[in-house]
Amino acid sequence: MTLSLYAASVPPALRTLSALSAILVKGAAHAEAKKIDPQVLLQARLFPDMFPLVRQVQIATDAIKGGVSRLAGEEPPRFEDDEASFAELTARIARTQAHLESFLPEQIDGNEERSIVLKLRGVERTFQGQAYLLGHVLPNFYFHTVTAYNILRHNGVELGKQDYLGS
Repeated sequence: MTLSLYAASVPPALRTLSALSAILVKGAAHAEAKKIDPQVLLQARLFPDMFPLVRQVQIATDAIKGGVSRLAGEEPPRFEDDEASFAELTARIARTQAHLESFLPEQIDGNEERSIVLKLRGVERTFQGQAYLLGHVLPNFYFHTVTAYNILRHNGVELGKQDYLGS
């Protein structure tokens, strides 16, 4: 049995995005219960040279919506990176989920060899579809998602592995 590009991308991404949204809801509830200014958590970092929580969520959603769009041969939608609250971040995740749900398997499957050209840090890179998904899109998506989880966990939000894995 082969695993299609669609099956490797859209369903697991939707699950992870749902988990990320639930994690952010727990972060907001934690801030409220502990009387912490939500901005403290939204701007928290694991290390000074890393992006804060807000940016981690923005990058995670950009990675997956861009990746799936490009695999389907479409230009990804652009979201303004202006979220300043937990509610705005969960709304961004919902927009990303709706975008992913708009794709049919046949739009993505069969594009393993599709040439995808990206400009990364000013350098043009060319990927083939499957290598792009497995070696670039998914690692970046999961890295930034787990970093968002880790920022909240590090700051006292009661989260466990099951929160990250989702239901």
